[in-house]
Amino acid sequence: MAESLNPTLKAVSDAVLAVASELSVEDVLQRLVDTARELAGARYAALGLSDVEGGFRRFLTSGMSEELITSLGELPRQHGVLGAILESTESYRTHDMHDHPRFRGWWPEGHPDMRTFLGVPITSPAGVIGGFYLTEKIDAPDFTDEDVALIELLAAHAAIAITNARLYEQSRELSIVAERNRLALDLHDSVSQKLFGLLLSAQAAEMLLERDPAEAHVQVSKLPGLAREALDEMRALIFELRPPDLERDGLCGALRKHVEVVSRIRQHDIELEIDDELPPHLGRDQDVLRIAQEALQNVVKHACAEHVRVALHAEDGQLVLEVEDDGGGFEPETPGIRSRRLGLTSMEERARRIGATLQIRSTPGAGTCVRLEVGDA
Repeated sequence: MAESLNPTLKAVSDAVLAVASELSVEDVLQRLVDTARELAGARYAALGLSDVEGGFRRFLTSGMSEELITSLGELPRQHGVLGAILESTESYRTHDMHDHPRFRGWWPEGHPDMRTFLGVPITSPAGVIGGFYLTEKIDAPDFTDEDVALIELLAAHAAIAITNARLYEQSRELSIVAERNRLALDLHDSVSQKLFGLLLSAQAAEMLLERDPAEAHVQVSKLPGLAREALDEMRALIFELRPPDLERDGLCGALRKHVEVVSRIRQHDIELEIDDELPPHLGRDQDVLRIAQEALQNVVKHACAEHVRVALHAEDGQLVLEVEDDGGGFEPETPGIRSRRLGLTSMEERARRIGATLQIRSTPGAGTCVRLEVGDA
């Protein structure tokens, strides 16, 4: 018996590992429901996550065409057999779900008729958070004890995977808030100062116009430069607010675009070295790109550098990002440095989130090098 189960248990293991590699809640759920249908040999499968209002926050299916799903309309409510599964921590299996006391006796128009049924709740420490629903066993009259054990095993891992995916998405949302807070500070610190300088020069020119026309002309001549600097600062901040299209451009393409824009707007000499053969990794690439952006932002804002080098390549099986400058440098361990340079904290938090190693090497008067090493290249 153990030998006959080995291939099946291996399939469960492979499915769990595949699910663990997903970071989007939607991707995790779809992978889980597809896996459940395949493992149990069901024609149809669904996975629902309950809400607090008697419905489902998410309800994903497997085995139905997109046309059929669209024709069925809104998400189902927690009534009938679907709701019954969420009211208990025990699995439920039947040869004919029409016999269940909660079956309402009809299906929505266009919904396929379903008989054999297996329902398995997904439980977390907080209670039942959702359920697997499998119907129409293929090549057998009923779902078996082995099917129940397999889906219960998958449900236990599903609870962990769903929780992890939720936490990951929440951490990304918090990162976005922190990023926008930093940009707000930059807007206040840089653009506001430039506009204030513009206003002062205009007011000075107005006061000097009759008393000292030559000096008034000097003040007026400053206005185009100050306005141009404020506009450049604003353009740079707006560019950072736009989310990069990593699926379209990939990490290499998105980083190249960002460096080109920063180089043009900030008038910096930036040397770019990119290995365009690096494979994509969407769960990791977003944070790698943001770390590169933070490092470049620190260079243009603080370093007073003449030359900047940005490199992205594979090294000893890892992805390596380096942002190096020949500017004024600083002492990374100086107390309070992170309160003045918010980008340092953001980079360190992002590196921890993707399991990367971040090194910040800097010496006053000798420039700075930010080096990130992460995962498989």
